[in-house]
Amino acid sequence: MDNYKRIQKLIQEKELDAILISNGDNMRYISGFEGATGYVYISEKRHSVITDFRYTIQAEMEAEGYEIITIGNDGYSQSINDILATDGVKRLGFEAEDLLYADYSRLRDTLKLDELVPLGAEISNMRRIKTPKELEYIKEAEAIGDRVFSEILNYIKPGITELELAARIEYLLKLNGARALSFPAIVASGINSSMPHAVPTSKKLETSDFVTMDFGCVYEGYCSDMTRTIVIGKATEKQKNIYNLVLEAQQAALDFIKAGYQGKEIDKVARDIIYNAGYEGCFGHGLGHSVGLHIHENPRLSPSEEAIIEAGMTETVEPGIYIKGYGGVRIEDLVVVTASGCENFTHSDKSLIEL
Repeated sequence: MDNYKRIQKLIQEKELDAILISNGDNMRYISGFEGATGYVYISEKRHSVITDFRYTIQAEMEAEGYEIITIGNDGYSQSINDILATDGVKRLGFEAEDLLYADYSRLRDTLKLDELVPLGAEISNMRRIKTPKELEYIKEAEAIGDRVFSEILNYIKPGITELELAARIEYLLKLNGARALSFPAIVASGINSSMPHAVPTSKKLETSDFVTMDFGCVYEGYCSDMTRTIVIGKATEKQKNIYNLVLEAQQAALDFIKAGYQGKEIDKVARDIIYNAGYEGCFGHGLGHSVGLHIHENPRLSPSEEAIIEAGMTETVEPGIYIKGYGGVRIEDLVVVTASGCENFTHSDKSLIEL
């Protein structure tokens, strides 16, 4: 109920009568309800989960202490209106950054109140600093990834396709205890590895290929994320140089990161190493992002991130070099930031593996 009290405080600060939460991750964070459809409603008088018949029992099991309201044939608007009338709500806050325009328009046209008040990221920002229990779940999710990477090395060989390798990774994640995937596994080989978010294809792995594998899983609702790049066969000197440069950049950022820096300051440590080595323009994404109930959370480690990174925040550290027509390397670990540094949740080998 601590999170419920934080919403009550937000209601007072924004001079609202109630808040309607629509973001699924925020609904879970505040109430415990994990269903795919519904709203969480909180006012000074009541706190409710509004959903349909498919999720009623689930909501009763997960949203401890919450009133569970099952919508009727008239849909969500009528059920919400019934609550608004009972509570005498005139100003209702909503998550403007998450609600589809069509859904907003429907609520605007059907709800009986004076004003729908748009909120920014205030509720999502409550999730930035992780609790010890959240960190425990994230750490275990990452440990599953470590186990899978160790196992998948025995499967990789010339002739299998990127799609086959991705499917095997996803199978092993679930076999090792994952409830779901954080995102579809990325497997990119050869010139495809020059694309940071390449979609696995029917391309077969070949001797001399870089093979980049980026994957994560969900454990007790919380995500993990890791990337490793290996070489099929013997690495060339150019491959070794690129790989070791990315590793140097990552290690420098890991050594630098601690609470109190802006996200862009941490990003710059790794970026300067890569750019100064002549690869400016080959590292086009941010150094990292937070991970939690959602795979890409804020704050981020990027050239534009001015937010201060605080103790208890999770961050990926994932520099890369991507060369069109040649290939690329990315190495990614997941850490929790501390006052004096960070704790790395990823333990898979980072020396260049040649298979």
